[in-house]
Amino acid sequence: MIRNFIIGILALALIGTGYWAYQEKDRNQVLALNAESHYQRAFHELAYHLDQIEDELGKTLAMNTQRQLTPSLAEVWRVTSLAKEEVGQLPLAAVDLTKTEEFLDKLGTFSYKTSIRDLESEPLTDKEYGTLEKLYSYSKDIKNELRKTQATMLKQDMRFLDIDKEFKAQEQPLDNAVLNGFHLMDEKMKGVSEVEWGAGMAAQNINEDKLAKRLDGKKISKAEAKNIALDYLEMGENTKVEVSETGKGLPYQAYSLVIDDPNEKSHYYMDITKQGGHPIWFLQERQISDQDISFNEASNIAEEYLKKRGIKNMQLVDSKQYDSIGVFEFVYLQDNVRIYSDSITLEVALDNGDIVGYEATNYLVNHKDRKLPEPKLTMEEAEKQLNPRLQVMEDHLAITMNDLGDEVLCYEFFGVIKDKTYRIFVNAEDGEEERVDRLPEAEPVYDFT
Repeated sequence: MIRNFIIGILALALIGTGYWAYQEKDRNQVLALNAESHYQRAFHELAYHLDQIEDELGKTLAMNTQRQLTPSLAEVWRVTSLAKEEVGQLPLAAVDLTKTEEFLDKLGTFSYKTSIRDLESEPLTDKEYGTLEKLYSYSKDIKNELRKTQATMLKQDMRFLDIDKEFKAQEQPLDNAVLNGFHLMDEKMKGVSEVEWGAGMAAQNINEDKLAKRLDGKKISKAEAKNIALDYLEMGENTKVEVSETGKGLPYQAYSLVIDDPNEKSHYYMDITKQGGHPIWFLQERQISDQDISFNEASNIAEEYLKKRGIKNMQLVDSKQYDSIGVFEFVYLQDNVRIYSDSITLEVALDNGDIVGYEATNYLVNHKDRKLPEPKLTMEEAEKQLNPRLQVMEDHLAITMNDLGDEVLCYEFFGVIKDKTYRIFVNAEDGEEERVDRLPEAEPVYDFT
C-alpha cells in the first residue's frame, strides 16, 4: 500500500516536472522572441534614421536662410538622438563602435548648437559649411555600410541572438558578415576626430572632459535615472520611459532617455549622468501652438523651475523670443557678481508655459564656491575705456571667460549706439576689452495664415 502510494507521488512529481519544464521552455522561447523583435526593430529603425540624417544634411548644403536652416538642423539633432538610442540597444559587444558613437554625439551637438543660434545675425561661416560637407560625406558612408549589413541580414535570414550565441561560443574572433559590416562602418568614421567643428564645438569637447572630472556622487541605475527624469519633467510614475546607455563615445558615462508626453502626443529627450544622476539637457519634440502667455510670465516660469530643482541664486541675463518659444539664460550670482561660467539655458513654450528645453552643461562643469578677486579699477575708470559713442544704460561686475578659457573679473556694460544694443566686458584689472557682443533684436513673429 505504502509502495503504491510512493509510486503515485513520484509519478505525479514526474508529470509536474515535465509540465514545468514545458512551460519554462515555452516562456524562454517567448522571451527570446521578444528580445529578437526588440533588436530587429532598433536595427531597422537605425537604418531608417541614418537615411534621414543624410537627407537632412544634404538639404542644409543648399539652404541660405534661418527660416529653412534652423528647423532642418533641429531635425538632424532630433534624428541623431534617436540613432544614438538605437545603437545603444543593439547586442554588439563583439564590435567596438566608439567612432560611430563619437560621430553621432558630435553631430548631435553641432546641429543642436547651430540650430538655436541666431543665423540671421550670425550666419554659418565658410568653415562651418565645410564641416557640413564633411558631415554629409560621413553620413553617406555610415548609411551605405549599414544598408549593406541590413541587406545581408535579410538575405541570409540572420538573427541577432544567434550571432550573439555564436560569438560567445568562439574562442577566436568571430568572422561574421553582420559583425564585419558594423566593424567596417566604424572604420569609416576614423577621421571624425579631425573634423573642424568650430570654436563652439572645441569648447564643448573641453567641457565634456571637464564634466567627466567634476562628476561626483554614487552611480545611479536605469530605474533611478527614470525617476530623476520624471521628477524634472513633473510627470507621473506610469509615464512610458525608454532608457539606454550612451556608449563609449563620451568621456563620461550617461543615460539617454526618451520620455512619452501623452498630453502633447510627443516625446522628451534627455541625457543624465550615471555618476551622481545629474540631468545635462533635455528637449521636447513638438509643434508649439500660438502664443497664449506673455514673455514676462514665461521668464517667471523659468526662474521658478530652477528654484524647484534646488538651483539657487540664478539671475536672468538674456532672453529671446523665437516665434512661440521663449529662450532664457540664467547665470549664478555670488556676492552680487554675475558668474557667466555657471550658466543654464531654459526654453519655455509660450502656448502653455511648459519647459521644453534645458541645457546645464556649463553649470555642471563650472559651478563652485569661488574666492572672488577685488577689482583694481573702479567702474568709472573702466567706463573710460569704452567707445565714447556708446551710451551706457546698465553696468555690473561679472566673471567671464577670456579667449584662453580662463575666468576673469570684468565690468559688464550694456549700451546703445544708434539703435543697436551691445554688451561689453572690460577687464577689471587692466582695462582691456575682453569681449564685445551685439545683442540681437527681438525676433519678428510671422503670420502665414
